[in-house]
Amino acid sequence: MDNKIILKIGGMHCSACARSIERSFKKTNGVLEVNVNIATEKATLSYNDSILKYDDIIKQIEKLGFYVAEGDKEIQKQKELKEQKIRLILSIIFCIPLFYVSMAPMVSMLTSIYLPIPNILVHHISPRFFSIFALIFTIPVMIFGYKFYTIGFSSLFRGSPNMDSLIAIGTTSAFIYSVYSSILSFLGNNPHGDNLYYESVAVILTLVQLGKYMESRSKGKTGEAIKKLMGLRPKKAFIIDSNTNEEVEVNVSDLKVGDIIIVRPGESIPVDGEIIEGASSIDESMLTGESIAVEKGVGDTVIGASINKTGSFKFRATKVGEDTALSQIIKLVENAQGSKAPIANLADIVSSYFVPTVMIIAFISALLWFVFTHNFVFALTIFVSVLVIACPCALGLATPTAIMVATGKGAELGILFKDASAIEVLHKVNALMFDKTGTLTEGKPFVTDIISNDEKRILTIAGSVECLSEHPLANAIVSRAKDSGVNFLKVDSFNAISGFGVEATIDSNNILIGNEALMNSRSINTDFYKSDIDLLSSSGKTCMFIAENNVLLGIIACADRLKEDSINTIKTLQKKGIKTAMITGDNSKTANNIAKELGIDTVFSEVLPADKSNIVKEFQADSSSNKNNIVAFVGDGINDAPALTQADIGIAIGSGTDVAIESADIVLVKSKTRDVISAIELSHATIKDIKQNLFWAFCYNVLGIPIACGVLHIFKDYLVSSSVGGFLVAIMGPDLLLNPIFAALAMSLSSICVVFNALRLNLFKPSI
Repeated sequence: MDNKIILKIGGMHCSACARSIERSFKKTNGVLEVNVNIATEKATLSYNDSILKYDDIIKQIEKLGFYVAEGDKEIQKQKELKEQKIRLILSIIFCIPLFYVSMAPMVSMLTSIYLPIPNILVHHISPRFFSIFALIFTIPVMIFGYKFYTIGFSSLFRGSPNMDSLIAIGTTSAFIYSVYSSILSFLGNNPHGDNLYYESVAVILTLVQLGKYMESRSKGKTGEAIKKLMGLRPKKAFIIDSNTNEEVEVNVSDLKVGDIIIVRPGESIPVDGEIIEGASSIDESMLTGESIAVEKGVGDTVIGASINKTGSFKFRATKVGEDTALSQIIKLVENAQGSKAPIANLADIVSSYFVPTVMIIAFISALLWFVFTHNFVFALTIFVSVLVIACPCALGLATPTAIMVATGKGAELGILFKDASAIEVLHKVNALMFDKTGTLTEGKPFVTDIISNDEKRILTIAGSVECLSEHPLANAIVSRAKDSGVNFLKVDSFNAISGFGVEATIDSNNILIGNEALMNSRSINTDFYKSDIDLLSSSGKTCMFIAENNVLLGIIACADRLKEDSINTIKTLQKKGIKTAMITGDNSKTANNIAKELGIDTVFSEVLPADKSNIVKEFQADSSSNKNNIVAFVGDGINDAPALTQADIGIAIGSGTDVAIESADIVLVKSKTRDVISAIELSHATIKDIKQNLFWAFCYNVLGIPIACGVLHIFKDYLVSSSVGGFLVAIMGPDLLLNPIFAALAMSLSSICVVFNALRLNLFKPSI
């Protein structure tokens, strides 16, 4: 039986770590699909549990040098961050004295700044004592950075070297050679204590730990959206005990479907349900984005985590735990953050080959310099610098961090991306097709026109009678009557005439409300309103005739009206060069009138549900321009599901059916048409951010590795005498070699810059 799990993986430091886990499990029998995301530090694994067991998966991850974080993931993450901070502080405590003692003589010699230091700690005066001091202060730093060695060497021996492997090899090489030089000092063969790299080892490890700590903290901020959503959940609830009929406080996690829950003013609603007693105004802005509280009464649904503003009420729980609307939103966001965008594949492939390539470059560079200079120390400097600077972390973080922030920002705006590929494809969309009813329009009829000599009287009569009907047109009339403040009359009798309308009696007067056919069947003359009827009908409006004692009093016209933001949305899309079209099952007259009002030129009307997907397919081919369109379809109904699936991107309105939402790639929670624009703009901003990250990550390595290899040293004489010579010497020294310490600093800063650039997406604001 197929099973799918999401595991929190600890111990990963770069994309090469994630790649090594993926590579290992892809070779494992029983694994169907595996995806490891370095930004979220999660592995999504689909497997056949009749072949592979959960415990075997855990053991394999541990064998690779990583571990599965069990229990509360947030607590675990905070614990890891705290341990990381402690190791960093201890490393700094040992690193600073060592760095000071090692560099003070050089600073005093090269500048006029005098840094006091006892002669016994000056390496060229007392090399033996300095060696002991340096060794004592370096070993603790290496111990605090033990993970670089345990993970780095184990990955190297498994044939999947990663960033830790580069650090481990580089610092180990420098440390071993420093120990060798120290031994020579004790034997009297190194009287000036030359070629000691203890401070480089300590500073490199400390700087890399600093970079990883800052990176971890920054990555933590990319998950703020999920934390905010989770923070909306109340922890406790008050229910009516079914046995004692008394009020009892329970944990929200213990609630069951059917429980009767009490909510008082100011409290958060714990789960989804239906009000059975009482009424209140409820703030649902966490889900809908609307700041105005919604009035709710018996029979209305309430959403978990929304806030009760005024009255007290009781409701029956209908969805609990993972089934609540909030939990589903959180799940969607987590799944999107854990998925991988197609653009990430390039970075992953490059990263997987990058580390072994860098190791080869480092070895060849060091070997060539040793052959030409016969200077082992010079060659070692090149070797360590190349290994340290060429970290693929920035490359691996470029895509997942941007995706993680974008999906979180989307959730904050009420736009749920189901996976990362939706963000990437959306920015390529050049054609948008809309369903009409419930997407561009409100999805229910409203009174648009009242043709009568006495508007108040006709509304009073029609509203009084239609109160007894459940027909959508009746609801529209009653709503308009209530808004007009009329007082309803007592209805003595009521009879629904199927297919025609209704007949009632008010104060012994016979009332007829219905279509023109009903009027004709009772020989009621409608010719007086013929021009009005033709005009209303041509506009796609439904006419309701109201007659009293066989005399026509007037006409009430109803129609589905556009959402307030639909026209602006279509105009904005067209300004962006995106084609727009509308598909509807409605008649052509109504469809064309709606399209004209919106400014849409391409209309497909009287379309059967089964044909919607075929029309989308034809629109994708676009035979008129001999090129394929990248099409997004926006819909809300069950009949839209095939079209949502056929489109390159399916966008579902949040108030739509579960089937439509399941079929879509993106869900607009607020059910606002304008959020289509926001989703497209967020997609463009995200892809732009990813490309910036990838560009700078590639540039960093393309420029950094040659410099570390000693390219500038080859042209030293020319460069030193040039206009930039003073700057280069100040940064790199007279030999124009990249100090391994600066290489470590540059490597750490590159990763931090990528993460902070991704965090800029939190500042994104939609244009409308």
